[in-house]
Amino acid sequence: MSPGLSDLHDRARALLDPVHYDYFAGGAADEVVLGENERAFGRLALLPRILRGTPVRDLAVALPGARASMPVVVAPTAFHRLAHPDGELATARATAAAGTVLVSSMASTVAVGAVVAAARSVDPAAAVWFQLYLQPDPEVTRCLVRRAEDAGCTALVVTADSPVFGRRERDVRNGFDDLPEGFAAENMRDLPGGPPGGTRDIEMSAALSWEDLDRVRASTALPVLLKGVLHPEDARLAVDRGLDGVVVSNHGGRQFDAVPAALDALPRVAAAVDGAIPVLLDGGVRRGSDVALALALGATAVGVGRPVLWGLAADGEQGVRQVLDLLRDEFDHALALCGGRDLADLTRDLVVTRGTPW
Repeated sequence: MSPGLSDLHDRARALLDPVHYDYFAGGAADEVVLGENERAFGRLALLPRILRGTPVRDLAVALPGARASMPVVVAPTAFHRLAHPDGELATARATAAAGTVLVSSMASTVAVGAVVAAARSVDPAAAVWFQLYLQPDPEVTRCLVRRAEDAGCTALVVTADSPVFGRRERDVRNGFDDLPEGFAAENMRDLPGGPPGGTRDIEMSAALSWEDLDRVRASTALPVLLKGVLHPEDARLAVDRGLDGVVVSNHGGRQFDAVPAALDALPRVAAAVDGAIPVLLDGGVRRGSDVALALALGATAVGVGRPVLWGLAADGEQGVRQVLDLLRDEFDHALALCGGRDLADLTRDLVVTRGTPW
């Protein structure tokens, strides 16, 4: 982690309620995967090319329903108002100012309509995607999709790696199983089957299937990306069923502690997709050089989650902007050192394994 991000993390930890810090920072079970997501980047190195760069590099990337100023988007994370009173509103404004995409969590403590409005108060063309967990009651899922559409979201990101809730032992130890008084998952308010004026719980179900995902695709004109893909065969199915993108992710190490690091799964997923649709990655990205490694291994862009929360907790909107500006500057620097002019110059032949003859 760069000194800038490390400083924001330390300030955030000092300011946050320890229970809420553990909620944001923690992972499943023994938190092996949580650490592996970051360590995976350290196992690899970039092999630069020389004498073929340019003084100004093009960092922009086309994504479903968005054109981002850099290949870094803000991954969906829950309950931003636990980190800062402005919560997702501050995150949305900072992300829009950085010219990139916010994936707004279904478990946001600000309703998606207000999140999109905050982003577009900074940039009328700001792109906000909506993260969706398929719900066992299909009418609830349909209502959530309509809310995202009505809010002006430009894509849906369906998170499919959570047939059951992950076992997060820090939360069990802290007794953190509900939001404090005055906080709620605002997107879950006034839904079918819920209390009038109140919120429903977000439900997980192991009975959900590809057919449920097909019904969501058929119900909306928005691009639909599938998040939580680790197995290459699932990536092939996503292409075959007409998905608009996949996100290689293990939920930031928060769901299942026996899976690979996200970066380790990326090359096989990218090979299975074979350029048919964008491949994003989240999990463990802490430096601009991490972004470059992911792109060289086949990612179209990466998502960052916890660093954004540390910036938000440390300094609100300005802290989030600091995180995104730092990653942009570091990535541009890495691209220059690799001899790159634009994202297409980050290719698989630039990646080697540390400590192994290549």
